[in-house]
Amino acid sequence: MNSNVLKKQFSLWGALLSLVVSSITFAAGGVDLQQSPEVSGTAEKQIKMPKQQERMPLNYVNQPPMIPHSIDGYQITKNTNRCLQCHGVEHYRTTGAPRISPTHFIDSNGKLLTHVAPRRHFCLQCHVPQTDAAPIIGNDFKPAPGFGQ
Repeated sequence: MNSNVLKKQFSLWGALLSLVVSSITFAAGGVDLQQSPEVSGTAEKQIKMPKQQERMPLNYVNQPPMIPHSIDGYQITKNTNRCLQCHGVEHYRTTGAPRISPTHFIDSNGKLLTHVAPRRHFCLQCHVPQTDAAPIIGNDFKPAPGFGQ
């Protein structure tokens, strides 16, 4: 057999083995939250999540909550969602993060799923990091009565 073909086969098998091992580690609850950029430290059997800011008030009814911490380095793809490692049903008690809303398990046909609905998988479509930066473009938006400052 040609040595280039063998190299490609070994490389492909190595990548496949790595993927399988990673999947098994994640499925077994072996998520190493210490490697996450937002984890500040670990107390005995408890992971502390830093809130870099207090939560800002919402501006209107049903506004998706804003994210009070950095999301630098987060990966959210069709196969991976870093947010669920802290906010998912399996991990929120351990991390102290707010649990993902039950509404995120309902698909576009109204069917209740056992996993996050595809239309709710990409968190950053609705949830944004909060900031007190000045707007790039001015606006005259006023919060609904009872919301905001």
